[in-house]
Amino acid sequence: MTGVLLLHGSSGVPDLGRARLLEAEGYDVVAPSWPVTHEVPLESFPLDELAARNDRVITMGSSWGAEAALLLGALDERVESVVAFAPSAYVWGRNLEDGSQRSAWTWQGAPLPFVPFDLDWRPDDNPPSYVGCYRQSLKAATEQTRIAVEQIRGEVLLVAGGDDKVWPAVEFAEEIVRRRGDRPTRLVTVAEAGHRAVLPGEEPKTAGARMARGGTDQADRELGARAWPEILQLLGA
Repeated sequence: MTGVLLLHGSSGVPDLGRARLLEAEGYDVVAPSWPVTHEVPLESFPLDELAARNDRVITMGSSWGAEAALLLGALDERVESVVAFAPSAYVWGRNLEDGSQRSAWTWQGAPLPFVPFDLDWRPDDNPPSYVGCYRQSLKAATEQTRIAVEQIRGEVLLVAGGDDKVWPAVEFAEEIVRRRGDRPTRLVTVAEAGHRAVLPGEEPKTAGARMARGGTDQADRELGARAWPEILQLLGA
């Protein structure tokens, strides 16, 4: 049987509607609530229970959850394949109240190298879009801050909207495709879609901080409709 670890994004709200869609297809899904903070131990996600009762384990996540899903695929050999919605190609930091920055993740007790945010950047729109912040901050990226996607042993499916206003998800996805070379990797994208794809049968997600996420309802649903058969193909492989 196939188990799916389903990781939410920065909203902090588990994707229970998506979990129900996957469960209806016969998959064992765990959709934990996890603290969206700094230095989250990647080992704290419940892979153990999924691996104990399934032959295959897939990680699936959105945004910051996609970052974690890709990292788990690269670092934990029990993960076969990864589905990443609005993915990142890098490990990012988190801003603390004292003005310092820490890595978003730890592995085996050590913080992962991360791209720090450029604290001089300021949004110029309302509600704010942060894609410019991520592009500007990438000037400080190093090889060590990249997610080692080439180490993911199975397939990687990337779902990204070309109008994502949170971070440059399509650019990140295209970099992941390049870095994986001839390893099985697929990218599903719609130019007018934003940060949150809507799968068939889902309701659009509204939780989370006030920010521009891009896209339109129609385009976000089109992205989800294109992604859904690709997801089912990966899970059924």
